[in-house]
Amino acid sequence: MVSTRGDVYNFGIVVMETFTRRRPIDEMFVGEMNLNLSDVAVTLEQLHHGYAIPIVHCDLKPSNILPDDAMVAHVADFGIAKLLFGGDSMTQIMTLATVGYMAPTEYEMEGIVSTRGEVYSFGIVVMETFTKRKPTDEMFVGEMNLKQWVSNSLLPDAVVEVVDANLLGAKEDHFVANRDCLSSIMRLGLACSAESPEERMSMQEVVVTLNKIKIKFLKDTGVV
Repeated sequence: MVSTRGDVYNFGIVVMETFTRRRPIDEMFVGEMNLNLSDVAVTLEQLHHGYAIPIVHCDLKPSNILPDDAMVAHVADFGIAKLLFGGDSMTQIMTLATVGYMAPTEYEMEGIVSTRGEVYSFGIVVMETFTKRKPTDEMFVGEMNLKQWVSNSLLPDAVVEVVDANLLGAKEDHFVANRDCLSSIMRLGLACSAESPEERMSMQEVVVTLNKIKIKFLKDTGVV
């Protein structure tokens, strides 16, 4: 039996060896990648809840998500991953994660590493993936940030103003179904990145919600 620490280290090495020839998702066009972020959610669910000791990646961002030849998404670079021996959180002195993807209330200010903090990062990744806007984009100044910008889009029909143009065209088939699906995904991203850790979903809840969104979309488009 390989130790949990070894599992994390070896998994990170295998991912990097296998997928370095692929571009990370932030360097790919949305229409080209046809990527299912459920792959990432399931991976995080396993890390957070699938072991006796929770594992936190600590630097989840699009450049650390690599697709294989079948366009299945894999989380890579476990160089600063942490094992949470004390439960679902720990405190560290140095903040090593990437600005824009860290939970500001606990990680940036207090150095708290937690599974809920990683859920925040996942929410930011979701919004960036579907809007093609990084949280550090120069358009976000003052009170305006990626979360606020997406939140403003949740009014009826406004989601078309923030999602990547390749994802939603007014003349395409099943426009309403696509729009509603994207709105649900944006709401999920916002729920994951709530300011208060207690208000964020767990990755188990995220996986369930993504499955519900997928099933509704398939029904609305007549696939099932």
